[in-house]
Amino acid sequence: MRTGSEPTTARSPLRARFWLSLWGMVWAIFGTVVFVLVDRPGWAAACAVLWLVITVDFTLVVRHMRQGPHYQPGPDVPPYPPPENRRR
Repeated sequence: MRTGSEPTTARSPLRARFWLSLWGMVWAIFGTVVFVLVDRPGWAAACAVLWLVITVDFTLVVRHMRQGPHYQPGPDVPPYPPPENRRR
């Protein structure tokens, strides 16, 4: 819902989330592999769970990016319906 105070140059945070998810995924995979190799199953499981969460977030971000921009009303559209003139 529009509040009327949005900046006209607002940008979507999806690209930042995309790159941060990708960076986190690389480190989660690295951590999982390293902890498996040094025989630390608890830490490996923690990194694997983090990897799963990051992968789900990454998938959702990519899905939203592929949907493309959505309609946003222009500055001439009021942010909410005008109040009704009621007499008391």
